Parts: sequence; structure tokens; C-alpha cells
Amino acid sequence: MKNNILLILGLLFFTVNCNSQTKYNEKLKKELQTILFTDQIYREFADNNTIKERKEEIAKLTNTTVEILYQDIFKIIEQTDKENFEKVKIIVKNYGYPGKSLVGVPENTAVFYVIQHNPDKISEYYPIIEKAGKNNEVPFNLVAMMLDRKLTGEHKEQIYGTQLAMKQITNEKTGQKKNFIYVLPIEDSINVNKRRMEAGFDTTVEENAKRFGIEYKSYTYGELDAIK
Repeated sequence: MKNNILLILGLLFFTVNCNSQTKYNEKLKKELQTILFTDQIYREFADNNTIKERKEEIAKLTNTTVEILYQDIFKIIEQTDKENFEKVKIIVKNYGYPGKSLVGVPENTAVFYVIQHNPDKISEYYPIIEKAGKNNEVPFNLVAMMLDRKLTGEHKEQIYGTQLAMKQITNEKTGQKKNFIYVLPIEDSINVNKRRMEAGFDTTVEENAKRFGIEYKSYTYGELDAIK
């Protein structure tokens, strides 16, 4: 009798464990894996911090050559972003936002990155991604990044300080031009790091700026327009 009870308990434990395992849409998961790969891999090649050996590896992974990638990388990124958006548009229409409960991690970030890299589509898709963030289907710091891109694209102050920009400025004395990189204006910049922490970022706005080789300074759009 005792052995029978133990057997029943063991079977119950096994059944509970099996039922607790999430069943993903494997076909969709694989499609999003490919989309995420193509979204990220070419940008990794374009990153100045990517070492030579890794660039050579990326060329092999993408069935091309280092020479072609150096020559056409930004055209390739632009074309890939367009192609990925057409795929994502159909996916969202059929499934809504494919979050982690449907496709797992990191495939749940694929649609976010594609929309983020198609800025003209952000206004249309932001509400869907915001809802996914609130439902814990995608990390909320990604939602925050998209909100900042949406706002700065509308020439408004961002909330979390994630968006930077660059323009060329001329030294009045020497006439030489140089790249000026800056953090776009932030609403209530005094409290930005508190908001970043609440949204799930692990760096301050100052630390994030240093990643791009600059010191953070708070600007208004008027001040930036005055810098020639």
C-alpha cells in the first residue's frame, strides 16, 4: 500500500512538472530567431568595437565576404530592416505581439528590435509593444527605449535618456569640423536616473553616455539648435 501511494505521488509530481513546462509555437520561434539574427548580426559587424576576427566570423555566418560587408554594410542593414519589417507586420497581424509566453526568450525581443529600427513605424506599433511590456511579455526597458525614440522623433523631450544624436560642428577659430555626439533633451532630467532604475536599466544616464565616449550634459532643443 505504501509503495502504491509513493507511485501515485511520483506520477502526480511528474504530471505537474510536464504541465508546467511552457509549450512554445516552435515554427514562429524559429522564424523570429532568424529575424533577430539578421537584425543584430550586421549591426555587430558595423560596431567599431567588434574585433577583426569576429568580423571575419560574421562574414562566414552571413555567407559573404569581409570586403563586401565593409563596402555595403549600411545598405545591407537598411535593406534587411525593410525585409524584416514586412515579416513582422504579418506576424503581429496573426499573433499580436509574440511575447515570451508564446516564443520564449530572446525571441520575444525580435519584433521590438525590428520596429525600433524602422522609426517611421514606431507610432503605429508602440501601443502594442507598450502593452506587451506591461504584461511582462517583453522587458520594460525596451519599451522605455522605444518611447524615447518615439518622442525624440516627434522633437519632444525623452523620458529615460536612451537616445543620442550626432551632428558636425565647425570650430570657429580653425574652421575644422568634428562630430558632436550628445544625449537628446530629457524631460525632468534631474530625476531621469530614478526613472531608469524603475524601468529596469542597469546604468545611469551618465554611464550610458560614457559608453559612447561622451560626458553627459543636459541640453534643450533650443541650445542644440544654437550649436553650429
